[in-house]
Amino acid sequence: MKRIAVQGIVGSFHEDAARKYFGNEIDVVECKSFVGVCELIDNDKVDFAVMAIENTIAGSLLQNYQLIRDNHLRIIGEVYLHIQLNLMAAPGVKKKDIAEIYSHPVALQQCVEYIEKYFPEVQLFDRMDTAAAAKKMATEKPANAAAIANLRSAELYKLEVLEKGIEANKRNYTRFLILAKRGNPTKGTNKASICFEVGHFHGALASVLDIFSANKINLNKIQSVPILARPNEYTIHVDLEWDKIEDYDRAIHQVLKSASSLSILGEYKKGKIHYQ
Repeated sequence: MKRIAVQGIVGSFHEDAARKYFGNEIDVVECKSFVGVCELIDNDKVDFAVMAIENTIAGSLLQNYQLIRDNHLRIIGEVYLHIQLNLMAAPGVKKKDIAEIYSHPVALQQCVEYIEKYFPEVQLFDRMDTAAAAKKMATEKPANAAAIANLRSAELYKLEVLEKGIEANKRNYTRFLILAKRGNPTKGTNKASICFEVGHFHGALASVLDIFSANKINLNKIQSVPILARPNEYTIHVDLEWDKIEDYDRAIHQVLKSASSLSILGEYKKGKIHYQ
């Protein structure tokens, strides 16, 4: 059985993503932080890890780009997860009883319209992830509190779902990366994540990006990440997609001549988004 490290606890969206990618027959290893996730892979204590990298509302998790590079991890896949948020509580708790709501700060932000409309006077607690908030409802059974989390948490911790789909944006997705200590064979891949640096002179970045265009490579995402202790310097992270592997190989060889440094973080098959 594959051992998969996730940030958070069982029932989290990270576990949802792991099950979507690997199937249900997995052994989920809980981690308190993304740093802990990377350490488990590096020390060969798990087979793979699942790490959130961006959300359509909250944006990119810049620190995770740095963790992947610092730990020399390989991206071997990706999965897109539709984020539905739900109000849940211990059995017997009614909406009229709720004086406190617990969840992750981003989840609360994504449900602020619902909260302001139906629970304008409640006290919000945002110091735990969604699954941990649900687990708190199950273990402590507060009579005046609810959690905002995914349906997996409600099922796992035997909570009552008071209302489904309370998020403001119904097309909210999180992209998760599948990480390993070693990379994939390149056969059949059609997407890559790379990062590079360029010199500080006119047109340096543009000349690299033009290489991809000339070789029919689609730049799916461009993200600049500040380099620690080097003010005004950045690593450029790019997600590339191609139809022919030959175009990609040719582009990479050309970029090597133009960039001051280049790292291929992973080559993998593009994940599919199934819009809800």
